[in-house]
Amino acid sequence: MPERVALYLQDAHDLREAMRYVQYAEQRGFEAVWQAESRLVRDAIVPMAAYAAVTERIKVASGVINNWTRNPALIAATFLTLDDLAPNRIILGIGAWWDPLASKVGIKREKPLKAMREVVTAVRDLLAMKRVTFHGEFVHLTDVELDVVYGRREPRNVPIYIGATGMQMMELAGEIADGVLLNYLVSPKYNELALHHLEIGAKRAGRRLEDIDRPQLVVCSVDHDRKKALDSARKLVTQYLGQQPHIMKASGVPQELLDEIGRVLTWPATPEQIERAMELVPDDIVQLITASGSPEEVRRKVDEYRAAGCTCPVLYPLGDVKLMIDIFAQA
Repeated sequence: MPERVALYLQDAHDLREAMRYVQYAEQRGFEAVWQAESRLVRDAIVPMAAYAAVTERIKVASGVINNWTRNPALIAATFLTLDDLAPNRIILGIGAWWDPLASKVGIKREKPLKAMREVVTAVRDLLAMKRVTFHGEFVHLTDVELDVVYGRREPRNVPIYIGATGMQMMELAGEIADGVLLNYLVSPKYNELALHHLEIGAKRAGRRLEDIDRPQLVVCSVDHDRKKALDSARKLVTQYLGQQPHIMKASGVPQELLDEIGRVLTWPATPEQIERAMELVPDDIVQLITASGSPEEVRRKVDEYRAAGCTCPVLYPLGDVKLMIDIFAQA
């Protein structure tokens, strides 16, 4: 069987250009495209519809929407609509969002595990075409259903994947989700702990770890000019070292480096701060948490993530997108 591989897109490319990349990935045997919605810049739904409209086989996933800013009934209606456009090719990836962005737009992310459980439960039942009454702490639905008058009324095949980084959310994903979208900019060693907690959650629901799909975002900066590839990844790594130091520490980044970066970067960081902080980040740290360098180095690093439990690398291209697709082509 060909090895599974998928594409991850954020907002670095013109949307029509991104559509062409997705078509090319489909031609080269990529399984899926995951569209980001993390920063306050490009939503996931419009690009997902665009990708679905110009392809025939590739799966189209949100990577990830958050569970705070859309009502679960609207989430279900949105993904039913996407499934109308591309039946059996849509994946709902959903995550708990992050601060300080959430707080800056008025969202208090209290009890994130309970909120996620309630939203996933309600959305799943709605997509199963059930009439739902649900009164929890965060979700309030009374006698609600997806009111399809014209078209398919059967339950929709839209798997739900939780984008989890912390271990409590990992356990919840193992318990209630069809899969987990493992985060990027973590080392393969991080996966050992993540899969341990994923299995704990799976056992709560009478499932095995093997029952939980485990795609993983992997930053992929590849170029025949090795230095160019590493420098391209270094900028993203530097920003993440400043924004998510706890995750970086869990992946083996030395505390001394995190402290140095923290003294340079504020949030949001200015371009000048990022340039200064980049000088502090050595090549080995870049390669610890990304697949960056020559084509051979990149392939080896992606294989490390597979060996650490990732079932499908979801490659986030920095630089030449088509070159990256060609390196991992399955067709």
